[in-house]
Amino acid sequence: MSATEIHRGAVVIDGACPLLRKPAYLDWYREGGCTVVAPTVGLGLTAAGALREIASWLRMIDSRDDLILVRTGDDVTRAKRLGKLGILMHFQGTQPIENDLNLVDAYKALGVSMVMLTYNQKNMVGDGCEERTDSGLSNFGIDLVQRLNELRIIVDCSHTGIQTTLDAMKHSARPVVFSHSNVRAVHDVRRNITDEQAKAVAATGGLVGMNGYPPTVTANKPPSMDDFLRHFDHLIDLVGIDHIGLGLDYFTHQSGVVSDAEAQVYYDDSLRSGRWRKETYPPPPYIYPEGIETPKTLGNLTRALLERGLPQSDVEKIMGGNWHRVINEVLG
Repeated sequence: MSATEIHRGAVVIDGACPLLRKPAYLDWYREGGCTVVAPTVGLGLTAAGALREIASWLRMIDSRDDLILVRTGDDVTRAKRLGKLGILMHFQGTQPIENDLNLVDAYKALGVSMVMLTYNQKNMVGDGCEERTDSGLSNFGIDLVQRLNELRIIVDCSHTGIQTTLDAMKHSARPVVFSHSNVRAVHDVRRNITDEQAKAVAATGGLVGMNGYPPTVTANKPPSMDDFLRHFDHLIDLVGIDHIGLGLDYFTHQSGVVSDAEAQVYYDDSLRSGRWRKETYPPPPYIYPEGIETPKTLGNLTRALLERGLPQSDVEKIMGGNWHRVINEVLG
Protein backbone atom coordinates (compact mmCIF):
# COMPACT_ATOMS: atom_id res chain seq x y z
CA MET A 1 0.00 0.00 0.00
CA SER A 2 1.37 3.43 -0.93
CA ALA A 3 1.95 6.28 1.52
CA THR A 4 -0.89 8.17 -0.18
CA GLU A 5 -3.30 5.27 0.35
CA ILE A 6 -2.23 4.85 3.98
CA HIS A 7 -2.74 8.56 4.64
CA ARG A 8 -6.12 8.53 2.94
CA GLY A 9 -7.27 5.56 5.01
CA ALA A 10 -5.99 6.84 8.37
CA VAL A 11 -7.80 8.86 11.00
CA VAL A 12 -5.77 12.10 10.97
CA ILE A 13 -6.16 14.43 13.96
CA ASP A 14 -4.43 17.77 14.52
CA GLY A 15 -4.83 18.65 18.19
CA ALA A 16 -3.88 22.35 17.94
CA CYS A 17 -5.22 24.54 15.13
CA PRO A 18 -5.01 28.26 15.96
CA LEU A 19 -4.95 28.91 12.20
CA LEU A 20 -8.68 28.21 12.38
CA ARG A 21 -9.26 31.44 14.22
CA LYS A 22 -9.78 32.22 10.52
CA PRO A 23 -12.27 29.46 9.59
CA ALA A 24 -11.65 30.09 5.88
CA TYR A 25 -8.62 27.78 6.29
CA LEU A 26 -10.79 24.75 7.06
CA ASP A 27 -10.37 23.78 3.40
CA TRP A 28 -6.59 23.55 3.86
CA TYR A 29 -7.08 20.89 6.53
CA ARG A 30 -9.59 19.02 4.37
CA GLU A 31 -7.11 19.08 1.49
CA GLY A 32 -4.46 17.67 3.86
CA GLY A 33 -6.68 14.70 4.72
CA CYS A 34 -7.62 15.65 8.28
CA THR A 35 -10.42 13.83 10.04
CA VAL A 36 -10.56 16.07 13.14
CA VAL A 37 -9.14 19.50 13.87
CA ALA A 38 -9.04 21.40 17.16
CA PRO A 39 -9.64 25.11 16.52
CA THR A 40 -8.56 27.52 19.24
CA VAL A 41 -11.52 29.41 20.70
CA GLY A 42 -11.63 32.07 23.39
CA LEU A 43 -7.89 32.85 23.36
CA GLY A 44 -7.30 35.73 25.77
CA LEU A 45 -11.03 36.46 25.98
CA THR A 46 -13.46 36.84 28.86
CA ALA A 47 -16.49 34.59 29.12
CA ALA A 48 -18.56 36.97 27.01
CA GLY A 49 -16.02 37.03 24.20
CA ALA A 50 -15.51 33.27 24.29
CA LEU A 51 -19.25 32.66 24.10
CA ARG A 52 -19.45 34.77 20.97
CA GLU A 53 -16.68 32.74 19.31
CA ILE A 54 -18.29 29.44 20.33
CA ALA A 55 -21.65 30.63 19.03
CA SER A 56 -20.05 31.49 15.70
CA TRP A 57 -18.55 28.01 15.42
CA LEU A 58 -21.81 26.30 16.37
CA ARG A 59 -23.68 28.33 13.78
CA MET A 60 -21.16 27.43 11.09
CA ILE A 61 -21.17 23.72 11.97
CA ASP A 62 -24.95 23.70 11.88
CA SER A 63 -25.04 25.46 8.51
CA ARG A 64 -22.46 23.26 6.74
CA ASP A 65 -23.02 19.64 5.81
CA ASP A 66 -19.29 18.88 5.71
CA LEU A 67 -18.61 19.57 9.43
CA ILE A 68 -19.33 17.58 12.61
CA LEU A 69 -18.97 18.81 16.20
CA VAL A 70 -16.83 16.30 18.10
CA ARG A 71 -18.29 15.55 21.53
CA THR A 72 -17.35 11.84 21.75
CA GLY A 73 -15.05 9.29 20.19
CA ASP A 74 -17.97 8.03 18.10
CA ASP A 75 -18.10 11.45 16.43
CA VAL A 76 -14.51 10.92 15.25
CA THR A 77 -15.48 7.56 13.74
CA ARG A 78 -18.55 9.10 12.13
CA ALA A 79 -16.55 11.98 10.63
CA LYS A 80 -14.13 9.50 9.04
CA ARG A 81 -16.88 7.23 7.74
CA LEU A 82 -18.86 10.09 6.21
CA GLY A 83 -15.85 11.98 4.84
CA LYS A 84 -16.62 15.03 6.96
CA LEU A 85 -14.33 17.20 9.10
CA GLY A 86 -14.71 16.91 12.87
CA ILE A 87 -14.43 20.07 14.97
CA LEU A 88 -13.12 19.69 18.53
CA MET A 89 -13.25 23.06 20.28
CA HIS A 90 -10.14 23.88 22.32
CA PHE A 91 -9.41 26.59 24.88
CA GLN A 92 -5.76 27.75 24.92
CA GLY A 93 -5.73 29.20 28.41
CA THR A 94 -8.44 29.54 31.04
CA GLN A 95 -9.31 33.23 30.78
CA PRO A 96 -12.85 32.38 29.58
CA ILE A 97 -13.46 30.50 32.84
CA GLU A 98 -12.65 33.65 34.83
CA ASN A 99 -13.07 32.69 38.52
CA ASP A 100 -16.25 30.64 38.12
CA LEU A 101 -15.95 26.88 37.67
CA ASN A 102 -19.65 26.65 36.84
CA LEU A 103 -18.79 28.24 33.51
CA VAL A 104 -16.95 25.01 32.68
CA ASP A 105 -20.29 23.19 32.80
CA ALA A 106 -21.71 25.71 30.34
CA TYR A 107 -18.76 25.33 27.97
CA LYS A 108 -19.08 21.55 28.10
CA ALA A 109 -22.75 21.83 27.16
CA LEU A 110 -21.76 24.00 24.20
CA GLY A 111 -19.15 21.52 22.98
CA VAL A 112 -15.78 22.67 24.34
CA SER A 113 -13.81 19.43 24.71
CA MET A 114 -10.24 20.43 25.62
CA VAL A 115 -8.92 23.10 28.00
CA MET A 116 -5.28 24.21 28.23
CA LEU A 117 -4.38 25.40 31.72
CA THR A 118 -2.26 28.49 30.92
CA TYR A 119 -0.94 30.38 27.91
CA ASN A 120 2.69 31.17 28.85
CA GLN A 121 1.75 33.54 31.66
CA LYS A 122 0.62 33.07 35.27
CA ASN A 123 -3.12 32.92 35.85
CA MET A 124 -5.49 31.70 38.57
CA VAL A 125 -4.67 28.08 37.72
CA GLY A 126 -0.87 28.19 37.94
CA ASP A 127 2.30 29.36 36.24
CA GLY A 128 2.85 29.49 32.50
CA CYS A 129 6.03 28.11 30.98
CA GLU A 130 7.42 31.60 30.30
CA GLU A 131 7.16 32.78 33.92
CA ARG A 132 10.18 33.32 36.18
CA THR A 133 8.41 31.32 38.90
CA ASP A 134 7.05 27.77 38.72
CA SER A 135 4.99 27.39 41.87
CA GLY A 136 2.67 24.65 40.70
CA LEU A 137 -1.08 24.24 40.50
CA SER A 138 -3.15 26.58 42.69
CA ASN A 139 -6.07 25.41 44.80
CA PHE A 140 -8.35 26.81 42.10
CA GLY A 141 -6.32 24.87 39.56
CA ILE A 142 -6.77 21.60 41.44
CA ASP A 143 -10.52 22.22 41.55
CA LEU A 144 -10.48 23.01 37.83
CA VAL A 145 -8.66 19.77 36.92
CA GLN A 146 -11.17 17.81 38.98
CA ARG A 147 -14.11 19.60 37.32
CA LEU A 148 -12.65 18.92 33.86
CA ASN A 149 -12.33 15.24 34.80
CA GLU A 150 -15.90 15.14 36.09
CA LEU A 151 -17.26 16.72 32.91
CA ARG A 152 -15.05 14.57 30.64
CA ILE A 153 -13.05 17.46 29.14
CA ILE A 154 -9.42 16.87 28.12
CA VAL A 155 -6.81 18.54 30.36
CA ASP A 156 -4.09 20.17 28.21
CA CYS A 157 -0.73 21.14 29.71
CA SER A 158 0.97 22.88 26.76
CA HIS A 159 2.33 26.41 27.39
CA THR A 160 2.30 25.63 31.14
CA GLY A 161 5.06 25.62 33.78
CA ILE A 162 6.77 22.34 34.61
CA GLN A 163 5.57 22.01 38.22
CA THR A 164 2.06 23.15 37.30
CA THR A 165 1.86 20.39 34.69
CA LEU A 166 3.26 17.76 37.05
CA ASP A 167 0.67 18.77 39.65
CA ALA A 168 -2.10 18.62 37.05
CA MET A 169 -1.08 15.12 36.01
CA LYS A 170 -0.91 14.04 39.65
CA HIS A 171 -4.45 15.30 40.32
CA SER A 172 -6.05 14.14 37.07
CA ALA A 173 -7.96 10.86 37.11
CA ARG A 174 -8.09 10.77 33.30
CA PRO A 175 -5.47 10.93 30.52
CA VAL A 176 -3.78 14.33 30.12
CA VAL A 177 -2.19 15.78 26.96
CA PHE A 178 0.37 18.27 25.83
CA SER A 179 -1.63 19.23 22.76
CA HIS A 180 1.26 20.97 20.96
CA SER A 181 4.71 20.62 22.55
CA ASN A 182 8.07 19.32 21.37
CA VAL A 183 10.91 18.08 23.61
CA ARG A 184 13.74 20.01 25.27
CA ALA A 185 16.15 17.11 24.84
CA VAL A 186 16.10 17.85 21.10
CA HIS A 187 15.64 21.64 21.17
CA ASP A 188 16.05 23.36 24.53
CA VAL A 189 13.49 26.16 24.72
CA ARG A 190 10.98 26.86 27.49
CA ARG A 191 8.00 26.02 25.30
CA ASN A 192 9.20 22.44 24.96
CA ILE A 193 8.78 19.78 27.64
CA THR A 194 11.27 17.85 29.71
CA ASP A 195 11.68 14.08 29.71
CA GLU A 196 10.12 14.07 33.18
CA GLN A 197 6.99 15.73 31.83
CA ALA A 198 6.85 13.36 28.86
CA LYS A 199 7.08 10.31 31.12
CA ALA A 200 4.44 11.74 33.46
CA VAL A 201 1.93 12.39 30.68
CA ALA A 202 2.48 8.90 29.29
CA ALA A 203 1.82 7.49 32.76
CA THR A 204 -1.65 9.10 32.69
CA GLY A 205 -2.37 7.35 29.39
CA GLY A 206 -2.12 10.64 27.50
CA LEU A 207 0.04 11.92 24.69
CA VAL A 208 2.29 14.67 23.36
CA GLY A 209 1.15 16.41 20.17
CA MET A 210 4.20 17.14 18.01
CA ASN A 211 4.42 20.85 17.23
CA GLY A 212 5.39 22.21 13.82
CA TYR A 213 5.76 25.82 14.99
CA PRO A 214 9.35 26.49 13.84
CA PRO A 215 10.89 27.95 17.06
CA THR A 216 9.87 24.77 18.95
CA VAL A 217 11.49 22.51 16.34
CA THR A 218 15.03 23.87 15.89
CA ALA A 219 17.12 27.01 15.71
CA ASN A 220 17.55 26.31 11.98
CA LYS A 221 15.48 28.43 9.61
CA PRO A 222 13.48 26.92 8.06
CA PRO A 223 13.31 23.52 9.81
CA SER A 224 13.90 20.43 7.73
CA MET A 225 11.65 17.39 7.99
CA ASP A 226 14.56 15.63 9.71
CA ASP A 227 14.74 18.42 12.32
CA PHE A 228 11.08 17.75 13.07
CA LEU A 229 11.30 13.97 13.10
CA ARG A 230 14.09 14.00 15.67
CA HIS A 231 11.45 14.98 18.25
CA PHE A 232 9.39 11.92 17.26
CA ASP A 233 12.48 9.68 17.48
CA HIS A 234 13.26 10.88 21.01
CA LEU A 235 9.72 10.36 22.29
CA ILE A 236 9.37 6.93 20.70
CA ASP A 237 12.51 5.84 22.53
CA LEU A 238 11.45 7.54 25.77
CA VAL A 239 7.73 6.72 26.17
CA GLY A 240 6.74 4.50 23.25
CA ILE A 241 4.60 4.89 20.18
CA ASP A 242 1.25 5.03 22.04
CA HIS A 243 1.89 8.49 23.50
CA ILE A 244 2.64 10.57 20.40
CA GLY A 245 0.22 12.53 18.24
CA LEU A 246 0.05 15.73 16.22
CA GLY A 247 -0.50 19.28 17.43
CA LEU A 248 0.99 21.10 14.50
CA ASP A 249 0.07 24.61 15.63
CA TYR A 250 -0.35 26.22 12.22
CA PHE A 251 -1.35 29.79 13.03
CA THR A 252 -2.64 32.99 11.53
CA HIS A 253 0.72 34.79 11.29
CA GLN A 254 2.85 32.13 9.64
CA SER A 255 4.45 32.34 6.22
CA GLY A 256 2.02 31.60 3.45
CA VAL A 257 -0.87 33.09 5.42
CA VAL A 258 0.24 36.70 5.99
CA SER A 259 3.11 38.84 4.78
CA ASP A 260 6.32 39.07 6.79
CA ALA A 261 5.43 42.69 7.60
CA GLU A 262 2.07 41.67 9.09
CA ALA A 263 3.75 38.88 11.04
CA GLN A 264 6.24 41.39 12.45
CA VAL A 265 3.42 43.65 13.69
CA TYR A 266 1.86 40.67 15.48
CA TYR A 267 5.24 39.68 16.91
CA ASP A 268 5.92 43.15 18.28
CA ASP A 269 2.48 43.24 19.89
CA SER A 270 3.01 39.80 21.44
CA LEU A 271 6.25 40.97 23.04
CA ARG A 272 4.66 44.18 24.34
CA SER A 273 1.75 42.30 25.87
CA GLY A 274 4.01 39.76 27.57
CA ARG A 275 2.35 36.79 25.80
CA TRP A 276 5.70 35.99 24.22
CA ARG A 277 9.31 36.48 25.32
CA LYS A 278 12.03 36.99 22.74
CA GLU A 279 14.23 34.33 24.37
CA THR A 280 11.72 31.68 23.29
CA TYR A 281 9.96 33.37 20.39
CA PRO A 282 12.31 34.69 17.69
CA PRO A 283 10.98 37.13 15.09
CA PRO A 284 9.30 36.03 11.84
CA PRO A 285 9.18 34.64 9.22
CA TYR A 286 7.64 31.41 10.52
CA ILE A 287 8.18 28.75 7.87
CA TYR A 288 7.00 25.31 8.98
CA PRO A 289 9.03 22.11 8.45
CA GLU A 290 9.99 21.20 4.92
CA GLY A 291 7.16 19.39 3.13
CA ILE A 292 4.45 20.36 5.63
CA GLU A 293 4.64 24.14 5.36
CA THR A 294 0.83 24.24 5.54
CA PRO A 295 -1.83 21.66 6.48
CA LYS A 296 -2.55 21.13 2.80
CA THR A 297 0.42 18.75 2.48
CA LEU A 298 0.11 16.64 5.65
CA GLY A 299 0.35 13.50 3.54
CA ASN A 300 4.07 14.24 3.31
CA LEU A 301 4.39 13.61 7.05
CA THR A 302 2.83 10.17 6.69
CA ARG A 303 5.31 9.45 3.90
CA ALA A 304 8.27 10.72 5.94
CA LEU A 305 7.34 8.58 8.95
CA LEU A 306 7.05 5.49 6.75
CA GLU A 307 10.40 6.29 5.17
CA ARG A 308 11.81 6.58 8.70
CA GLY A 309 11.13 2.86 8.98
CA LEU A 310 8.00 2.95 11.15
CA PRO A 311 5.39 0.27 10.41
CA GLN A 312 2.02 1.36 9.05
CA SER A 313 0.26 0.65 12.36
CA ASP A 314 2.63 2.96 14.25
CA VAL A 315 2.27 5.73 11.68
CA GLU A 316 -1.51 5.49 11.94
CA LYS A 317 -1.27 5.86 15.73
CA ILE A 318 0.84 9.00 15.41
CA MET A 319 -1.30 10.57 12.70
CA GLY A 320 -4.50 10.26 14.72
CA GLY A 321 -5.04 6.86 16.31
CA ASN A 322 -3.57 7.88 19.66
CA TRP A 323 -5.65 11.06 19.75
CA HIS A 324 -8.74 8.98 18.93
CA ARG A 325 -7.96 6.68 21.88
CA VAL A 326 -7.57 9.63 24.28
CA ILE A 327 -10.78 11.19 22.99
CA ASN A 328 -12.59 7.89 23.57
CA GLU A 329 -11.16 7.55 27.07
CA VAL A 330 -11.82 11.12 28.20
CA LEU A 331 -14.85 12.30 26.25
CA GLY A 332 -16.48 8.88 26.13
